[in-house]
Amino acid sequence: MKKILILDTGKEWGGGTNSLIELLKRADRQSYRFDALFYDNYKMGASSDIKTVLEGLGISFSLMPRSRPGFAARALKGTVRPILSLAPAVKKRFLFSIEYSARILPASRRIAQTLKAGGYDLLYMNNQPSSNLEGILAAEAAGVVSIQHSRVAVELNPVEAKAVNRVVKRVICVSKGVAEGLIGSGVDPKLCTVVYNGIDPGVTPRRDKAQIRRTLGIKAGTKIIGTAGSLIKRKRVDLFIEAFSRLKGSDVVGVIVGAGPEEGGLKALAAKRGVADKVIFTGFTPDAISYINAMDVFVLPSGKEGLPRVILEAMLMARPVVAFDVIGPSELVEDKVTGFLLQDSGWERIAEAVDTLLADTEMMVRMGQAGRHRVVESFSIDKYIKGVHGVFEEVLK
Repeated sequence: MKKILILDTGKEWGGGTNSLIELLKRADRQSYRFDALFYDNYKMGASSDIKTVLEGLGISFSLMPRSRPGFAARALKGTVRPILSLAPAVKKRFLFSIEYSARILPASRRIAQTLKAGGYDLLYMNNQPSSNLEGILAAEAAGVVSIQHSRVAVELNPVEAKAVNRVVKRVICVSKGVAEGLIGSGVDPKLCTVVYNGIDPGVTPRRDKAQIRRTLGIKAGTKIIGTAGSLIKRKRVDLFIEAFSRLKGSDVVGVIVGAGPEEGGLKALAAKRGVADKVIFTGFTPDAISYINAMDVFVLPSGKEGLPRVILEAMLMARPVVAFDVIGPSELVEDKVTGFLLQDSGWERIAEAVDTLLADTEMMVRMGQAGRHRVVESFSIDKYIKGVHGVFEEVLK
């Protein structure tokens, strides 16, 4: 049996977390033993956390507190930032060098000790190279094989790209766009393997549409336009609110499923646009798919993704999807077939697409059914598990 240490440096529950859990539920426990090393025991709403979930799967969970730069490093950062404000590229490199010395190297030494002490055969990193650099360096120091599962589109700096090429045996990319971005940053194309995220076609909502409507206080017949995900800047939920406030129909409600640091600002924007009484914030829920199933149209306004699981969920629930033509959604949404793939990055295109769908119920149904068929045929959980297992077998043979 091969011992695999999972390293996750994330701060919050997201689609990558759900995809990791789906993998571990179905992993070959006769061939692999998994332990987990996380920086944060992030919450699954108010009811649970990642430690509880993983231990429920029989996986040992350890917490490694984040390294904090010392006073000297913090002071140096504060001094240099205004001096280099007119030279962003130089500033970025300088701040990275401080981060590298003050946080990344010390963290890599601690992770290397864990790898050696545990006798691990493989380090499996669940984020992306920039946030897993200490793991890459730790695997090199410990002489342990490493895999990077890159779940979001990123641009690497030369130090990060060289470390990947020197150390990592395989980079699992959740989409072709993620792979192309890494290769464009200098990663060896031979290291990159595309394994699309998958979803179980048999997943069903825990609560039906009527229950969700009652929970939210939405009357029958009112159209629901929704989105779901962490409320962070990258998700650009402000565009959803801007678009919603300009929709032509009056009997429509907006539902935002998720939580995050942008929530206060988004609520203020809804109030400013005069739609605070028509936009509902549900907070985090482990049952997001029940809310998505209750929506008539699903919108994902993100400007950067990997391969968003939430779109897979919306398509599985036969909901037409409105998203931008960026990495991730561009490989899921078929424009004018399963929804609308928008070329423009503004809220205006979102509003136009949603208005078009609301005016044509037959189109909504047709696109929703086409999306469900596409997910079941091309993005099954079995293909995802088989792809990741194939990489495990290749690097550990």
